[in-house]
Amino acid sequence: MNRLCVFCGSNPGDAPAFTEAARHLGRELARRQLGLVYGGGRVGLMGQVADATMAAGGEVIGIIPKALEDREVGHRNITELRVVGSMHERKAMMADLSDGFIALPGGIGTFEELFEVWTWAQLGSHAKPVGLLDVDGFYQPLLDFLHHVAQRGFMKPQHLDILLVDTDPARLIERFAAYRPKVEHKWIEIEER
Repeated sequence: MNRLCVFCGSNPGDAPAFTEAARHLGRELARRQLGLVYGGGRVGLMGQVADATMAAGGEVIGIIPKALEDREVGHRNITELRVVGSMHERKAMMADLSDGFIALPGGIGTFEELFEVWTWAQLGSHAKPVGLLDVDGFYQPLLDFLHHVAQRGFMKPQHLDILLVDTDPARLIERFAAYRPKVEHKWIEIEER
């Protein structure tokens, strides 16, 4: 692995634990000489993970759509800020530059980015690890719901295993390094119900 993509909020959330986790992840990426690819903002958790990675001597590539450059306050103090034309271009470039994907706490945009790369993994479009950094139990309600989805027959339980979950950035990155995708077709057959 050379670079990991981090999806996270352009807001800081309501707990200091979110900010500290973003900083911890940034320091861990730099310590392991893994570059950070992220949404290019200077605010919220995006700014925290980027600043911590840079402060620890790491590489940071931000990718931001022109329409969001002012709103998310495009970060000028990183290794490279790429301004693109659309969200589609942003996500495609983030995926192309990255060897894995980690979601910190965030909102709708974070969820959308996470679910897209997870879907791509489920469909076999890539074999890169996808994970959640579950800070302060933030993702537990989502994980409960995803188990419910599998129990109700809309997802194979094995597809939950694609999503690596941990509370510690170092452990999650170690799990990424050991990740080997399982080949599993997506569709649930009638016989399997």
